[in-house]
Amino acid sequence: MLPKVNQILHIQINSIDEEEAKQEYKSRIADIKDRVISMEVPINEHTGRLKRLFAGDEMSAYFLTDGGIKNYFTTSVLGFSDDVIRLVHIKKPEPETITKVQRRNFLRVPAELDIAVTYSEQLQFVAVTEDVGGGGVSFLCDGYIPLAAQQTVQCWLLIQYKNGILEHVSFKGELVRIKPLETGRQLVMLQFAEITDRDRQKIIRYCFERQLEFRKR
Repeated sequence: MLPKVNQILHIQINSIDEEEAKQEYKSRIADIKDRVISMEVPINEHTGRLKRLFAGDEMSAYFLTDGGIKNYFTTSVLGFSDDVIRLVHIKKPEPETITKVQRRNFLRVPAELDIAVTYSEQLQFVAVTEDVGGGGVSFLCDGYIPLAAQQTVQCWLLIQYKNGILEHVSFKGELVRIKPLETGRQLVMLQFAEITDRDRQKIIRYCFERQLEFRKR
């Protein structure tokens, strides 16, 4: 069973920030076409704030059917349009992928990878990731580097696969959260704002390799 126009979608965003990943948003479905669901901009049920989304963002969603049954599916943001109101276009799920069991398949793995960050023309630095995933990365850098949340940065990530092959991944990311550490360093949590499907798949491939390594231990 697929969702219908005017139904409410309850959404959780794939984020490397655990607090953000716990937040639930809701949105009304405005239109449904062959491969696309168009919905209103999601709103946080507790704060009343609208959620800013980016193309490629992954999310877990559910809608209610008779008897209050929750029907879960995973999807991603395809794009946006502005008509009378701003709409978010997400990938329409295949009926067989909708389940009554919640699935959070947002894979994130610990990893120490080199990442180059361009914050501004005057500020560029190299850091080391703490974890990486299909929705973003977190990295450690010196505490004296002046960073602010909600800023967009250009990044280059160096990935080395198990077979020794090196790949460079370029993307733009939004700084979601910056946490000062007792060591004098800071942990920066970043979600992808602009990344090609090809580069995202490079990261996901690396994550699966790392996950297999952990399972063998």
